[in-house]
Amino acid sequence: MEDDKVGGLGDVVTGLARATLARGHNVEIMLPFYECLPTSAVEDLKHERDFQCPKGQVWDGQMQVGSLTTQVWTGKIEGCPVLLLRPDWGQSNLFKGSRIYGGSYNMPEAYLYFSRACLEYLQVSGRQPNVIHCHEWQASAVPMLFWEHFHTAMGRARVMLTIHNMDSSGEVREDEFAHTGLSGDLFKSIDKALDERTIGHNPERLCLLKGGIVYSNLVTTVSPTYANETLHGGAAGWLKSTLAKPIIAEKYSGVLNGIDAISWDPASDPLLPANYSASRFEGKALCKKFLQTGLGMTVDPRKPLVACITRLVPQKGIHLIEHAVRRTVELGGQFVLLGTGHADGGLRNMADSIFRDNPDVQLKFLYSEPLAHMIYAASDILLVPSMFEPCGLTQMIALRYGSVPVVRATGGLADTVKDVDNCQEPGVQRNGFTFDGIDGNSLNSAFDRAVECYKSKPDWWTDLQKKNMQASDRWSWEQAADSYLQLYSKVSN
Repeated sequence: MEDDKVGGLGDVVTGLARATLARGHNVEIMLPFYECLPTSAVEDLKHERDFQCPKGQVWDGQMQVGSLTTQVWTGKIEGCPVLLLRPDWGQSNLFKGSRIYGGSYNMPEAYLYFSRACLEYLQVSGRQPNVIHCHEWQASAVPMLFWEHFHTAMGRARVMLTIHNMDSSGEVREDEFAHTGLSGDLFKSIDKALDERTIGHNPERLCLLKGGIVYSNLVTTVSPTYANETLHGGAAGWLKSTLAKPIIAEKYSGVLNGIDAISWDPASDPLLPANYSASRFEGKALCKKFLQTGLGMTVDPRKPLVACITRLVPQKGIHLIEHAVRRTVELGGQFVLLGTGHADGGLRNMADSIFRDNPDVQLKFLYSEPLAHMIYAASDILLVPSMFEPCGLTQMIALRYGSVPVVRATGGLADTVKDVDNCQEPGVQRNGFTFDGIDGNSLNSAFDRAVECYKSKPDWWTDLQKKNMQASDRWSWEQAADSYLQLYSKVSN
């Protein structure tokens, strides 16, 4: 697997790797060895070897190919075997810096080099994988390079690409592709990787995600509904025409992600002041009281505690989060926000003005893993009003922790949360509240029902929480891994 271990993508790859390893398969995760990756997080870190990785550039119109000394380190991260690759930093600054994304190096160059280095290492080490599973545009050059240059050396291998978000597609100039050691000229046709939007421009550009889709043997995204939205709606943008081609559509599907059922388990979570389960539910009320006290909020078990744990970016429905803060207070509830992001201006203004001294509102502009666990455990309602959401993990964690989700029915949110009043699908568990629109009244149509049920039907509400917790194993990686293993078997055969 080629992956960047950061955020939700890192959680997904780690969870899938663990579940696949537990079933007796051999798994290795290939990662850039970022300078900011704390070596203390890597068990048994060892330098395995150096090798020369071809790397090119276009100078004065001519392709020139040299080599870059590449280091390979082995170890384990969260129990998963990893191969960490980086260049000799005496020759290149790729993957140096204090952040994984947005460092001082050129990102397209870094991931084009990384894609070539992964395949080069597999070849020089004599590995013969059955499946090379790549993620996102950052590793989309792998299937392109594999089928144009490496497949004879790894004859049984097949390549699978998982797209976690169509919002980023990895555009590069043709000459930039030379960082892989191969000319971009190989891929600049419409049926390969040419970005159609740039036809007639000077220069025309390549789209790495498109190339990865075209060259991969199988392509997945992270929920069935998001797959449908990208094929038949507008979620894929201009790449919809690529996905709609019969040869692509027949190899494209959606597989719902899972959550780590060990890390996210209220019955044993070491970060909670009191553990609880569906059969021993008293601890959840203690967690709510603990959080209310710790954040300086009104300690009142009768007030519905609404939580939102999210990146503060436009995709996440910032205007609806702002509306929900106000609506919660109007309805006599409490609101806790935990998140960071560049679209936090309006929420910060609210925190500094109308809700500055309000004992029922706490807006925390940070990310803290311990506090996230506490909020999931303490909250009665979790809000996820995303404009689009390929999969989403927060709603699955909420279900496991007995926090009832209120979500906008898009992507993976629509696959996991079924409205208690309006769901017409036969045989599914109704487990939350959903809405379709993108305005405040649409949100109110679900949110107000949730608050009213909490207040007027406390026994029914507790029963819903317990049923959601009892059914939460279906959102674990134990379930999701089975679907991936079926695809691995299909593509390798």
